[in-house]
Amino acid sequence: MRIGHSQVDSQLGDFEGNLAKVVAGLERAERERVEIVSFPECFLTGYPDTEELARRDAFTIDSAKLMKVLDATSRFEPLLIVGFNELRGPDLYNTALVAHKGHLLGTYSKCSAYQRFHKQGREFPVFQHNGVTFGIVICSDGGYIEPTRLLALQGAKVVFAPHFNYIGKEGLISHFMKVRADHTARAVENGVYFVRGNNVSLGKEECITKNDGVGYGDSYIIDPHGEIVVRSRRHVEDFLFADIDPNISDRSWNVGRSMWSAREFGQQLLKLANQQR
Repeated sequence: MRIGHSQVDSQLGDFEGNLAKVVAGLERAERERVEIVSFPECFLTGYPDTEELARRDAFTIDSAKLMKVLDATSRFEPLLIVGFNELRGPDLYNTALVAHKGHLLGTYSKCSAYQRFHKQGREFPVFQHNGVTFGIVICSDGGYIEPTRLLALQGAKVVFAPHFNYIGKEGLISHFMKVRADHTARAVENGVYFVRGNNVSLGKEECITKNDGVGYGDSYIIDPHGEIVVRSRRHVEDFLFADIDPNISDRSWNVGRSMWSAREFGQQLLKLANQQR
């Protein structure tokens, strides 16, 4: 299978402009024969750091805006994953939608959402496309062990991780190193391809009101052995893709190291965790 990511810059509140970039990314994906393509976290709405701005542009999964996304992307063969601020009743979620040829296949909501106005998701669906099972984690979710493990245990061979990074300059290098280490670990311990699909900021992010930062990009695909198969250029909009072999599997202990570890040590872990309360 050929998978890819469109590393692009979103604009706060510019739904039409952001959707146009999704369409352009799908056009590129179709030319390159990419079968699944992801876009950054909260791409359709922008990713503001205040509830007022997040609510202003958020929309529901049965809204006219989402229907417009499905209509605009229905002519393309590649499956797409794209993020938005989702309004669900009174709650806001940081969500990624999965769509193919005008059909909404499902959504995933960030489980480690750290903005106080986002409700944390607690469902971990997997999806199938052209015989390959895949799942989604969003940005900081990839820094924790269990979200990717839950997807892998449901048969996911590819984990897409849409990001929105706008990092203060003083912490840029440490963030860069830690994120790569996290993602390498997730790929190796679960025997999956891990797609870090970042944004890029071509100027000051109007959606970020509380700090100045750098949105440097650095998207990549890591294989189940921990090798970076392909990565993007930094500080520019870019499109990356790679051919993967979803038949690669970790048969450690006949179940894979992640499952074996959970089975063998899970009860001890819970016991120790309860003792810390």
